[in-house]
Amino acid sequence: MNIILALVIFSMIILFHELGHFLLAKFNDVKVNEFCLGLGPTLVGFTKGETRYSLKLLPFGGACMMEGEDEASEDDRGFNNKTVLQRFSIVFAGPLFNFIMAFAFSLIVVASVGFDRPVLTDVTPGYPAQEAGMQAGDEIVKLGNKPIHLYREVSVYTYFHANQAVEVTYKRNGKKHETVLTPKLDEESGRYLFGFYGTTARTKGNFAQTLQYTFYEVKYWITSTVESLGQLVRGRVGMNDMSGPVGIVKTIGDTYTEVKSDGVFMVFLNMLNICILLSANLGVMNLLPIPALDGGRIVFLAVEALRGRRMDPNKEGAVNLVFLMLLMVLMVVIMFNDIRKIVM
Repeated sequence: MNIILALVIFSMIILFHELGHFLLAKFNDVKVNEFCLGLGPTLVGFTKGETRYSLKLLPFGGACMMEGEDEASEDDRGFNNKTVLQRFSIVFAGPLFNFIMAFAFSLIVVASVGFDRPVLTDVTPGYPAQEAGMQAGDEIVKLGNKPIHLYREVSVYTYFHANQAVEVTYKRNGKKHETVLTPKLDEESGRYLFGFYGTTARTKGNFAQTLQYTFYEVKYWITSTVESLGQLVRGRVGMNDMSGPVGIVKTIGDTYTEVKSDGVFMVFLNMLNICILLSANLGVMNLLPIPALDGGRIVFLAVEALRGRRMDPNKEGAVNLVFLMLLMVLMVVIMFNDIRKIVM
């Protein structure tokens, strides 16, 4: 069951990403040679019109292969023969569709179980929050320069900014208050704590609040991904903190095992939460300015717009191919690291 759930989730997210490229390619009259799910040899496929639709052997990845995408083409409907704006819309559509999927699934979750408001449930005596006059029932609205809408945002912020003083803006009885908290070392846990606690228990809202907090939900997952990447770049997280397909399959399996006794609906909602995380993550990762990713292609398009002339498509394709191979090697390393963590 774990593998089946993982395959369904991976396939759905990747398919929707590639569907974004496909629909905008068709809208801009670009010839699509093949639309596939998976990588490697073709298992099954059929041709409709000018496009080959296929299912590949390896269940990770997918592609919308367009005429003249990575090579020169004399076909007027070739990708590289379209305007910069048309090509940008096609490239950006993949990540955009991931964010749209994350929003749609978040809407279902928020409408079903609500949202976690950043309201404190307790403050610990002798710790900075209590000494600054904060109380249970206070609602945190800002940490540093970061607006806060969900309690999970508080948890992520304090995790990434441990041992750092922070300016806290909170509301009590509709009135805003500001204070600066410097975390205090808790000798028992070895962690620096502000001494306030909240809950991720969710509260349902009206229609307007549901839409509003759906937006906040998607923003939370996107910003969490960006902040995690920042921590990786700064060396504050390492390979052991990263997960690839194997680690994600394990997470899906563990989640299913934990919640299956609560019924089908709770399994469904938890799987949607994983889809939201992965879809937002895929959207952000694909926008990184690295050749072979959508973000790298956008950089090439920006350079072309500034220079007023296009880079040689064959050279651009070669650069993308080299970086694709490097990304595949990185994926293999992460996969073996996942296996090592599971075995050990």
